[in-house]
Amino acid sequence: MSEIPALDKDKGPAKVHLLPTTYLPTLPPQAEAYEYHRTAHTPIIIDNGSTNLRWGFGSSSRPNEEPKTFTGPNAIAKYKERKTNKPLLLFGEAIDSESGARGQARTPWEGDVLLNFDALENALDYAFIQLGVDTQTVDHPILMTERLCSPLHSRALTSELMFELYSVPSLTYSIDGVMSFYQNHRTTPLNSPFMSNGLVISFNTASTSVIPILRGKGILSLAKRIPWGASQSSEYLLKLMQLKYPNFPTRVTSTHTNWMFHNFCEVSSDFPSLLRQLQDPLHFRASEVVVQFPFVLPVTEEKTEEELARITERRKEQGKKLQEMAANKRMEKLLQKETDLQYLTSLKESKGTETKKEWMSKLQAENLDSEVALDEIIKKLEGDLKRARKKEAGEVDDGPQEEPSFPLLDVPDLELDEEGIKEKKKQRLLKAGWDARARARREKEREREEKEKEEKKEEDERDQDLGGWSRKLRQEQEALMSKIKERSRRKAALTDRKSAAAQARMKNIASLAADDRVPKAKKRKAGGEDMFGADDADWAIYRKINTAAPSSDEEDDMIQLQIIEQKLLTHDPTFTLQNTHASIATQRSALMSAFRPSYEEGDVEGNARIHLNTERWRVPEAYFSPAMAGVDSAGITEVIQNLIPSFLESRSRPGVLDYLDDRRQVIQNIFLTGQPSLIPGFSTRLETSLKSLLPPDSKVTITRAANPALDAWKGMAAFSRTDEFKSAGCAMTKEEYEEYGGDRVKRWWGGNWNGEIGNSVGGMKVDGENFVIEETMDVDS
Repeated sequence: MSEIPALDKDKGPAKVHLLPTTYLPTLPPQAEAYEYHRTAHTPIIIDNGSTNLRWGFGSSSRPNEEPKTFTGPNAIAKYKERKTNKPLLLFGEAIDSESGARGQARTPWEGDVLLNFDALENALDYAFIQLGVDTQTVDHPILMTERLCSPLHSRALTSELMFELYSVPSLTYSIDGVMSFYQNHRTTPLNSPFMSNGLVISFNTASTSVIPILRGKGILSLAKRIPWGASQSSEYLLKLMQLKYPNFPTRVTSTHTNWMFHNFCEVSSDFPSLLRQLQDPLHFRASEVVVQFPFVLPVTEEKTEEELARITERRKEQGKKLQEMAANKRMEKLLQKETDLQYLTSLKESKGTETKKEWMSKLQAENLDSEVALDEIIKKLEGDLKRARKKEAGEVDDGPQEEPSFPLLDVPDLELDEEGIKEKKKQRLLKAGWDARARARREKEREREEKEKEEKKEEDERDQDLGGWSRKLRQEQEALMSKIKERSRRKAALTDRKSAAAQARMKNIASLAADDRVPKAKKRKAGGEDMFGADDADWAIYRKINTAAPSSDEEDDMIQLQIIEQKLLTHDPTFTLQNTHASIATQRSALMSAFRPSYEEGDVEGNARIHLNTERWRVPEAYFSPAMAGVDSAGITEVIQNLIPSFLESRSRPGVLDYLDDRRQVIQNIFLTGQPSLIPGFSTRLETSLKSLLPPDSKVTITRAANPALDAWKGMAAFSRTDEFKSAGCAMTKEEYEEYGGDRVKRWWGGNWNGEIGNSVGGMKVDGENFVIEETMDVDS
């Protein structure tokens, strides 16, 4: 597919895009000389958008020159300066120059409805001042945009603001999408009839409008508004980023995601096919865009090479000193043991020269009970000295091999005194330990011999039939991998309380909690002490109900799997590292690693990055399927599909003109306007969708406004220079406002109510002629 760039393995990592910083506001261009416009009563054009406010005179004071346009963010903030303690009223980009004013910013719009008229009044004050209006009233006709299907209450308050506060002579409302279409399809000269046909898709900040244009007039009875726009897309992208990076070190705002949406998002011509293509981790990584957020590196004191060399030398000296101290300590212990051994040996030799009572008193002075204890200590010291000397000589100590003697075990207890009986018990314990160690050595030797026999047998089997041996080991590997996978699946299922494994676990817990399930004698013993765990069966139940308890077989399975894979890697040339369990598990998790690459804990720069991959296509896809973002509405394709029967089917009646060719042009001439229309792929996606809905021989033409952000203002400026506008047939005058009130709606082709009143036969009057649109026509003002 064309959405994903080709992967070039010779290139380095993906390009990192730096997040734009906040710039200081720039002063607007110098206003034209107001004296010309004062005397000419030049109309003032105001494009009241949710994001930006655009204003200016409809014509220039110089001939053959385009009128100038003033633009600024449509927001105001009341702020008190700290130094002078004076209240300030900030508009547009000036809000970003004061950090304290950002939290107090207000916009005239609430979603897609004009509600905050205090903010609108302040914004209009700024606009009129920039235009040079220096009178108490604004003595200029006003041409102003409004949203499709704007509420009458909002229009009435806007009219009240214009006529009561500014005393404008006339006020005209127009739809921005229709005026952008007029700018790109009007004929010259300006006063010639506007007879173009097309379907306008206007992308606004909080909505998307679909307006059919037939012979230069908007068919508003068939117009639709989708509650999804650029602001919802930015919020959707922000939520996706918050889910993807819950512990992101920098605060991500809707302003950041709005910049990402307009610069990095694309519309896929086939979204399901794109998702299938992104299953390949290599294509997944090739499609990502990395955004670097600001970060602060930790301050580290850099040292010179001389200081580093000095520190290294100091550490070596300290290591040598520690080694010398440890060696001296070992030598001191060795000398102490030799001294003790000489003393105890002389003590044992003095037995024949002294009386028994004196000799026993010497033993008691050394905390020795009998001669046997003295022999054991002497024997232990000799063994320690022998092992220490072997260690110094580099020899391996295999431990004592000769069996010690236990003479008292064969002596009856009647022939021994109390001390002898104690010594006999001690020798019995020593004998039992010696026998256990001897059995362990014999068992180890037997296991070694069996292992050698198994290896010999396996080697013979491998030499006779390498393929059969390899298939056998591969089957064992598959069985172990299946067991490990099933164990992981069970652990994952236990986290879902509605899964069968979790339900079975709750049943086991309920069975253990029931008193009549387990005998009381087993549950309570020794004065109410809980005896659960006394049997091995209890621990089997515990492992079954405890999700955190490790399996006793899990480690053994992993060890056995590693042994099998090592054998296959050594002897089977067809078995490579790609066939190992670790490689397969890594490949399965490669998509997750590509979805959100992980950086080391100390990598401050890497942890301040956002990787955009699937979100680049998922967020714009909501224009065609708002349900994926939680909005219960039809998408652009579905709205157009519902309009097709009204413009392709012939419904002519006697005495009524049909204009079937013009109606077909409406659905085949798609016009895109608004800033989101600049996102790559919109035209291709719409063309692909429409070709599947229209007849095979239908031609679809999709055009985009020359300047999607400014063409609505330019279209109004061009219309303000026509005789149609000057005749005031589309404007509401101050006299009409005073007579009828702010709810007055003037019917004209560019406004919200353009005279679409169905007659008794279901027709509509356009340019003095009738043509059929629908059998019935219900128009809501």
